[in-house]
Amino acid sequence: MSYKMICLGAMALSMVSGVSLAAGADSGTSALDDPAKMGPFYTDSSMTTLRSDDEFTAAWKALTDEDRMAMTKVCDDEAANANAANTHPEFCSNVKKLGGESD
Repeated sequence: MSYKMICLGAMALSMVSGVSLAAGADSGTSALDDPAKMGPFYTDSSMTTLRSDDEFTAAWKALTDEDRMAMTKVCDDEAANANAANTHPEFCSNVKKLGGESD
């Protein structure tokens, strides 16, 4: 009986953990919602004023290829689904100007 209860408990725990891990994988936040990654593009902590074009380009090139691709994808998604909820129009405009270039 004890062995059976341990097995059932382990199975239940693994099922609950799997569900919570799956829920955490898609938290609904975009690559543009990470202050650590977005901070270098703005002059202020409230992230309302973009840096100059040269500083923006330098910050863009300092990102990893993976981060640039993720940000470009979010900007493309925002452009495809244009609405008032888009929160990064100026940033995405600059990304589009750069053409997502990494060099």
